[in-house]
Amino acid sequence: MAQQVNLAAASRPQTGTGAARALRRAGQVPAVIYGHGRDPEPLAIDAGDLSRLLPRMSASTILDVTVDGRPPIRALLRDLQRHALRSSTIVHLDLYEIHADEEVDVRVAIHLNGVPDGVRNFGGVLDFVHREVEIRVLPGDIPASIDVDVTNLAIGHSIFVRDLVLAKGVILDDEDSAICTVVAPRVEEVAVVEVEEDLAEPELIRKPKAEDDEDADKE
Repeated sequence: MAQQVNLAAASRPQTGTGAARALRRAGQVPAVIYGHGRDPEPLAIDAGDLSRLLPRMSASTILDVTVDGRPPIRALLRDLQRHALRSSTIVHLDLYEIHADEEVDVRVAIHLNGVPDGVRNFGGVLDFVHREVEIRVLPGDIPASIDVDVTNLAIGHSIFVRDLVLAKGVILDDEDSAICTVVAPRVEEVAVVEVEEDLAEPELIRKPKAEDDEDADKE
């Protein structure tokens, strides 16, 4: 099951660019929570608390959001915006409220286990191209990750979305998309320089001896 994180927040009556900037100067991060059957609610989250919790948060993490001390709202992180120049600074969060009996679409990370045969024994290179997939599942059945065993993968062979095993729910990504492939090692080409043999007769610096003797006789 996906990891759960407790997140404290406060409602904020003022919205807009100016209000958001004032919040950030006060050490708060503007956020909004929305979902089925409710109007979007602007929130403020302590920047320090968020920084400590962020390493434990992903798109599949279930958040128990406590707003102004009210009973927790279960939500997923839908969007996280970072500062354009300071990537460690979070400038806004979008939270999506979920319900236990309603399926949600969520992206889940893929973890590769083992060393492929094509890498271990033949010097190939593992190309991990599809690191997460989108699934539709009940919140209580969201997996922390999808594990894939690549031990028997040979050079030129791939694992596709259709090969993934999901305990509950359905995978929404294209089933023909490759998750990973073992490619052959690159062979560095050595340029071969062809040297053309010059078969032309060399130019004579002086006349042949026979011609020199004939000229002397004429004198």
